[in-house]
Amino acid sequence: MAFEPVLLKYIHEDRSREMDFYLSHNGYEGAKKSLDMSPKDVIELVKASGLRGRGGAGFPTGMKWSFIPPDKKPVYLSCNADESEPGTFKDRYIVEGDPHQLLEGIIICCWAIQSNQAYIYIRGEFALGAKILKKAIQEAREKGFIGKKIFGKDFDLDIFVVRGAGAYICGEETAQLTSIEGSRGNPKLKPPFPAVQGLFGKPTIINNVETLANLPHIMNNGAEWYKQFGTEKSPGFKIFSISGHVNKPGNYEVPLGISLKELIYDYAGGVRNNKKIKAIIPGGSSTPILKVDQIDIKMDYESLAAAGSMLGSGAITVLDEDTCMVDAIWNLMRFYHHESCGQCTPCREGTGWLEKIVARIKKGFGTKEDLDNLLEICDNMQGKTICVLADAAAMPMRSYVNTFRNEFEAMIKL
Repeated sequence: MAFEPVLLKYIHEDRSREMDFYLSHNGYEGAKKSLDMSPKDVIELVKASGLRGRGGAGFPTGMKWSFIPPDKKPVYLSCNADESEPGTFKDRYIVEGDPHQLLEGIIICCWAIQSNQAYIYIRGEFALGAKILKKAIQEAREKGFIGKKIFGKDFDLDIFVVRGAGAYICGEETAQLTSIEGSRGNPKLKPPFPAVQGLFGKPTIINNVETLANLPHIMNNGAEWYKQFGTEKSPGFKIFSISGHVNKPGNYEVPLGISLKELIYDYAGGVRNNKKIKAIIPGGSSTPILKVDQIDIKMDYESLAAAGSMLGSGAITVLDEDTCMVDAIWNLMRFYHHESCGQCTPCREGTGWLEKIVARIKKGFGTKEDLDNLLEICDNMQGKTICVLADAAAMPMRSYVNTFRNEFEAMIKL
C-alpha cells in the first residue's frame, strides 16, 4: 500500500502557501499545544519520537536541543535552508509550497529551547522561496503567531529571513552562523559547539527545514504515532529527492527503511529507455557510490552506513549503463574545488589536485601512478580539516576509483 505523504500532503494544492488554507487543516495547532507544555516536556516528546536531523548527519533532534546550557541567554535558532548539495531539492519544495508548516516547526523548536529569535538562512539562489517566506512570516505576525506574546502566551518570538550569497560552504553550521553575523562564511573549529557557543557567541541550535517541518505532526499525533513509521533506529518518514536517469524524477516521501529498488522502480518509474543501472548515489553527491548489485539495500541510516555509504540528505541520483564514471566524478570534483572556502590547506589544495588529475585522465593524458595518487590525496584530506567539505570530496572520489577502477585504467591506457 502506498504511503500517504505527511510533509508533502498539501504541497500541490493551489493555495498551499496561504495562511487560511494552512489553518483549514489543523495548522498551528501543534504550536499552540507546545506552548501549553513546558519546554522540557516538548524536548522529551521529540526525544521519544526518535526524530533525527534530516540535513545529512542524522543526529537525534531532541538530544541536540538538550545540549543548550540552562543558564546562558539569549538562545538562537538557525533554520538551515541553504540547500546546496548537488541532487538535493526537498527543502526548497517545502519552503516554496508549504511555508507555514516550516514556520510552525520553528515556533515549536523556539519554545522548546527558549529562543526568542530565529533566523531562516536561505540559499541566495532561492529568490522565490525568500519572497514566499517573508510573506508567510507577515501573515503569521498579523495572526499573533509571531511577535509579542504569541498565541496570547508570555512568550515573544521574531523570525528573520537571511539570504546567503550562493556559497555551498554556508550549509555547514558554523559557516552559516558566521555568515549571519555578517562575516565571510568560513567554518570554525569545534568545540565549542554551537549549542554552547554559536551565533553572536551565544547558545544556538541549527536545524534543517525538513527536520523542523516534522515537529507540528509529532506535536499533534504523538511520539508513538511517529515511531510506527520507519525502523527502530531510524523512525519516521523521509523525503527522497530522486534524479538522474529515471522516468519520473522528483521528491518522494516514504517511511525510512524502504528499499532503494522500490524507490527507483515503484516511485521514480524506473530507468529511462529501459536501460540498466550502473551505479546509484544514495544520499547526495558527497556520499560514497553504490553498485547496482546493492539496489535491494534498505534506505535508513544504519543500513547505508553498514554498506559503506550514507543516507545523507536523501538525494538519490541514478546513473545508467552509458554513464562514464570518470566524467561523473570529474564533474563533482569541479564543484567541490570551486566551493572550498580555502581556509584549510588539505581542502584548498586537495580538491584542486583531485579535479586536475581526473581532468588529465579524462583527456587521455593520465599515468598509471594517477589512481594511487588520487587515493593518497583523499587520505591526506579526510578528517584533517576544520569542516567536512574535504571529506565530502574525498569520500565519493575514493569510492568511484575503488568501485570503477577499470574505467579509469581504460582511459589511462588509451
